Amino acid sequence: MGQMLTRRAGGRGRSAVTLLTGAALISTVAAACAPGAASDPGKIVAVGAESEYANVIAQIGGPYVAVSAVMSNPNTDPHTFEASPQVAQTVGAARLVVQNGAGYDGFMNTIESATPSSTRRVIDVQSLLGLPATIENPHLWYSPTTMPKVAQAIGKDLAALAPSHAAYFTAEVTVFDASLAPWTKAIAALKSSFSGAPVATTEPVADYVLQAAGLDDLTPWPFQADIMNGVDPSAQDVSLEQGFLTGHQVKVFVYNQQVTDSLTQSLLTLAQQEGVPVVGVYETMPTPGYDYQTWMVAEVDAVQQALAGGASTSRL
Repeated sequence: MGQMLTRRAGGRGRSAVTLLTGAALISTVAAACAPGAASDPGKIVAVGAESEYANVIAQIGGPYVAVSAVMSNPNTDPHTFEASPQVAQTVGAARLVVQNGAGYDGFMNTIESATPSSTRRVIDVQSLLGLPATIENPHLWYSPTTMPKVAQAIGKDLAALAPSHAAYFTAEVTVFDASLAPWTKAIAALKSSFSGAPVATTEPVADYVLQAAGLDDLTPWPFQADIMNGVDPSAQDVSLEQGFLTGHQVKVFVYNQQVTDSLTQSLLTLAQQEGVPVVGVYETMPTPGYDYQTWMVAEVDAVQQALAGGASTSRL
């Protein structure tokens, strides 16, 4: 993998994606999506706002879809992603869009509003799951209950767009669901062996799966939220986090491998100095060599190896 990014200085909300704004964005989108925009004749043009959603669309749609991912570079900070005319063209041409919601990829709503379509189907995962607008952790794909519901919705929408292939899409949803079994088993094994084990994190990237495995994240939410939102945590929270490492109160340190800043880098260095195993997790699917399922298994296996043998996995 490439080098970790250094997060830009200054605060940012979790929905504060860098965008062309207002009329500039709308005119850019309109121009990019004019007749002649790229498409794949004979296939359903689909977009996943994040690479993990695009990957699931591709698995279910198979040869009947042409899929693009808006955010696919594991060395890019998703929170400061910059929408471009190419992104506008990609989204504007799509008949199916899957986006995370929860304030994570709000630029998608802006582009979709600027390119209205009566035939475009949009799956907003936050809405699909019935989650409130006030949800604090937007990394929904790390929850083991998320993708089965997303896959089912994708299959339903693809069937509506291409009824002659409905049986194929339905079958692929079943195959996808079955393929999640290794991840489910890995989580169960981690929980069986290490339920209640204390861990520390920088951001809530993998919090949902850590919770599913019954691990005890000692890092206070305000610290995680501040790091995620690019603002300085309180001195008290920083001292507390450092104490987890120097006092060996945690068994593993889980950090956002995709993006670091001076504080998280110093904590990573401290963990390594103190002999606390570290596990790097990602916001977008690492490539090449992974699909959604194998990526999730690899993340859980890395935590298992850290807890069982003190092995660090800085990157996949």
